[in-house]
Amino acid sequence: MRFLRAARAWARRRREPLEVVALYTTPDRDAVFVREADDAVSLGDALVAGPEGMRSAYLDIPRVLRLLTAAGCDAIWPGWGFVSERPDFADACAAAGLVFIGPSGESMRLLGDKIAGKRLAETHGVPVTAWSRGPVADVDEAVSHADRIGYPVLLKAAAGGGGRGIRIVRAADELASAFASAAHEARAAFGDATLLVEAFAPEARHVEVQVIADAHGRVHAVGTRDCSMQRRHQKVFEEAPAPGLGALDARLREAAVAVARASQYVNAGTAEFLVLPDRSGFYFLEMNTRLQVEHPVTEAVTGLDLVGLQIDVARGESLPEALPATRGHAIEARLNAEDADAGFRPSAGRLLRFELATAPAVRIDSGFAEGSSRWGPPVKRPSPASMRP
Repeated sequence: MRFLRAARAWARRRREPLEVVALYTTPDRDAVFVREADDAVSLGDALVAGPEGMRSAYLDIPRVLRLLTAAGCDAIWPGWGFVSERPDFADACAAAGLVFIGPSGESMRLLGDKIAGKRLAETHGVPVTAWSRGPVADVDEAVSHADRIGYPVLLKAAAGGGGRGIRIVRAADELASAFASAAHEARAAFGDATLLVEAFAPEARHVEVQVIADAHGRVHAVGTRDCSMQRRHQKVFEEAPAPGLGALDARLREAAVAVARASQYVNAGTAEFLVLPDRSGFYFLEMNTRLQVEHPVTEAVTGLDLVGLQIDVARGESLPEALPATRGHAIEARLNAEDADAGFRPSAGRLLRFELATAPAVRIDSGFAEGSSRWGPPVKRPSPASMRP
């Protein structure tokens, strides 16, 4: 839905047609984005059998590209899940003659993989937390690194993001179960079970810098966001700009630009950092090689349409020499269907009532409407006339 809105605004502004084809799986066949798209292509079942067991249908890259090519697509916006941070998908798009609206596969390999990203940052003088300095092959190796770093530590998936494949380990006897659980989740979510170990700093703030770069060497650090308020490694509240940074604001932006330039980054991305409680310093965590769900707070304080800029950059256009300065303050609250009695785990079901208040200076981004169903019995609605079976 975010891309549909941006595409239509872009088309009105440019007075050029821009049709959007939605790719979906059976559980989402009645979703709002499927109905709103100009066309829709079904991937069938949400999970398909692969060489390593069941996996998301969105990770069947040859089939995804075959279907989208047949639908007449010439560009792909990957959103913020599944293939959005997979270099093999970006490479496959290029090989198929499709424009990937995001960084190149080469940049993803340098940054999207957390291991390569930390190595690149260290090489260019950007500080990182104590870590395993590479992948950990098994539990014994993880224990060895954790003993050296000092507990508590994080076991973290090298690929992907969104809080998946992360486990906090507070003692050696917790590592075996945490390792198996994190590897399983990472493989299911990203098709890659590689893990690393890094120091866990519970008192540090989680601050990120939004970057956008074009193919002509121009890189902008658009602004900062504080994403420290999290539950189950999922962000709940985000603020822009990150408050109380002082002189660190400029240093964080400079570090984000340095990492982006070092990887020859093109398009939108997010450099994530840990900021020490006394603001004495910071550590680079990773670069999310995609646009993130919290981008609206940055748009709110700059007036930018970051998705529109992604389209411009993907078309080979140059970014402006300067982007608007931050003005005001914005807070994003994520509303999720959760079961509070089960540790706030995501909860399936139908939205029986869904009323969103509107007011000046309030922005609502939603992919659902009253009656929407997720992973439950489908809501009976007519399908778009152009929808392919």
